[in-house]
Amino acid sequence: MKKWVLPSLAGLVFYSCGSTKALVTADRTPIRTTMDLKNVVDDKVMVSVDPGAFTTNDVSFLIPKTVPGTYSTDNYGKYIVDLKALDYDGNELAVTKSDDNTWNITDGKNLDKVTYYVNDTYDTESNTEDAVFSPAGTNILKDKNFMLNLHGFVGYFKGLQEVPYEIEISVPENLEPTTTLIMKEVTDEETGKDTFLASRYFEVIDNPILYAEPNTETFKLNDIEVKLSVYSPNDVYKASDLKEKMEKMMTAQKAFLGDVNSTKNYDILLYLSTMDSTDASGFGALEHHTSTTVVLPEAMPKDRLEQAMIDVVSHEFFHTVTPLNVHSKEVQYFDFNDPKMSRHLWMYEGTTEYFANLFQVQQGLIDETEFYQRMMDKITNSKAYDDALSFTTMSQNILENPYKENYANVYEKGALINMVLDIELRQLSNGEKGVLWLMKELSKKYGQDTPFEDDQLIDEIVAMTYPEIRTFFDEHVIGDKPIAYSAYLAKVGLKIESAEKQTGYFLDGEVPFIDIDPTNNNAVFIRKGIPLTSFFLDLGAENGDVIKSINGTLITLETMRPIIGQSFGWSPDTEIIMTVQRGDDEVKLEGKVGTPMLQAKTIVPVMNIAPKEAQLRAAWLKS
Repeated sequence: MKKWVLPSLAGLVFYSCGSTKALVTADRTPIRTTMDLKNVVDDKVMVSVDPGAFTTNDVSFLIPKTVPGTYSTDNYGKYIVDLKALDYDGNELAVTKSDDNTWNITDGKNLDKVTYYVNDTYDTESNTEDAVFSPAGTNILKDKNFMLNLHGFVGYFKGLQEVPYEIEISVPENLEPTTTLIMKEVTDEETGKDTFLASRYFEVIDNPILYAEPNTETFKLNDIEVKLSVYSPNDVYKASDLKEKMEKMMTAQKAFLGDVNSTKNYDILLYLSTMDSTDASGFGALEHHTSTTVVLPEAMPKDRLEQAMIDVVSHEFFHTVTPLNVHSKEVQYFDFNDPKMSRHLWMYEGTTEYFANLFQVQQGLIDETEFYQRMMDKITNSKAYDDALSFTTMSQNILENPYKENYANVYEKGALINMVLDIELRQLSNGEKGVLWLMKELSKKYGQDTPFEDDQLIDEIVAMTYPEIRTFFDEHVIGDKPIAYSAYLAKVGLKIESAEKQTGYFLDGEVPFIDIDPTNNNAVFIRKGIPLTSFFLDLGAENGDVIKSINGTLITLETMRPIIGQSFGWSPDTEIIMTVQRGDDEVKLEGKVGTPMLQAKTIVPVMNIAPKEAQLRAAWLKS
């Protein structure tokens, strides 16, 4: 998963056990599921799930509490209404709920099927504190769009997670699906219905479906066929607008990875949001084995959209290495309603985010200066979290406080852990081995169907590499000792110094300049204790100012969202009038937005670099 972070404006974020003994059924035929996308009722979709016959009376039906890659508790059962358990004569059976996601049926031998309606998550994101991250969410827009992250629509019967599924979907004739699920051939009698097959419940939730009017492009990466499908509500973007950059980027990824990933098909499902109050507001992507769902603002200029797609899709595609190919038993046998979390987010998200930046400099998509700035931004961003926190402890407890509030650090310090590990491995191996080498070796040893023991991975990495790597993990990954980045950067002839850089109007990369005050009707204010950009300083704004209006629009949590989206398209000559509350005074600020600049630290090469350091830097960034 990759989130693109906007301010902590209540959900305005850009940002991804063991097997149970099955109940005995009369046969092992697929669990038949139907979904009706034609007859949407009050913005709800009817779903029916027929499991076959049970030989026991105690039966539980569940909707996931959490799903792989999200690292959050989302309780998708909250979006299920009017669930009924029906016998073979169509009569209702007694049903009780034990939590948001579990329905218990005590007359299971007579159960024919369960039926229920599903609400989508996009409609309620703006007024829900614990909103589902949009790329993991659902959308129901009759005759126009259905974002089917199937964990929000299709449930499972306890003990039957390994039973195959057959999902029949009635669909409007103008909409076409994009998914890597296997589609059954239809007969003349089945026209207007799509039927998909899955070998087990995990395969159901691992293959989202985007229904929209046709707007797709395909291209080949050696033996991988990639399909890009775009839903643009106002027809601003075509898939063809993004194909060239996506193909170039993913070709570079494949060159970087070599044969480490074995995916044959890969789908990119891009949903572009209007940013209205009933539309998606959490931006980023969520990975799957053979696809990714991406949500971004439709208002973004093309160059910004292309860069965002490069950043988030590259991150998700690298997930085909980890955790989709290299993972622990906690991931392999994921319990959707009582998850046991792995301790290795430093790898699942950190390695992936590091690769998403490293491959761009190695393959010539960005220069070294840009790469250094990205890593410096991550160093700066990581300081906003608890820097003295064991990453393995945080990872194991990521669904709980205080650890979950540090989750976004997996994209910052998690990536930096990998950068430092990469430099250390390069030094110890005279430039021959790095983190990519390590992941390839782990992929050979494990792979998609062979998980590792969670508490043994670091021991295995040390055994595969060098004793010094044990000290690194003990101090900085298992332990809580902050990393002295300057010391590691010095090994490759780099240093940290202050410089001026261009930034955004309300964001510095993924760090916001504004925040909300939940004790004051969610008032939007300029953050205290941070350096301000030339945008704010030239207007005369100050830290702590409460923003009351911008160009005549009264500022609330809801109205700030589209303004941030619009700011992506501002030019330096754009005029702005901003009214702020400063103490007891209301102050009017006006002028041109200019090009926002910020005094910040950056990573730069050391003059007169030693040959050994130059050789290590070249090995790190060019091989």
